[in-house]
Amino acid sequence: MRYSSQVKPISYLKANAAEVLLQLAERREPMVITQNGEAKAVIQDVASFEDTQETLALLKILALGNQQIDAGKVKPIAEVAARLRAKRAR
Repeated sequence: MRYSSQVKPISYLKANAAEVLLQLAERREPMVITQNGEAKAVIQDVASFEDTQETLALLKILALGNQQIDAGKVKPIAEVAARLRAKRAR
């Protein structure tokens, strides 16, 4: 995704805050805010932010799982399934 079309100076954000919020919600694309010609912030709609946070959480879970595999902290599925069945039977 290219963000070059979504780069605005901070003065634009100040003058058009309500319009910017509508654009963010409609397009679901982040906007880069510049100050003195340099990128200073990125804003996005809440739904996109929540999606990003969920994706990051899933990636962290996968990374932790890979670390456990690398560390040898794994058990055969048959053993785990048997233990779960035993707990359910109680």
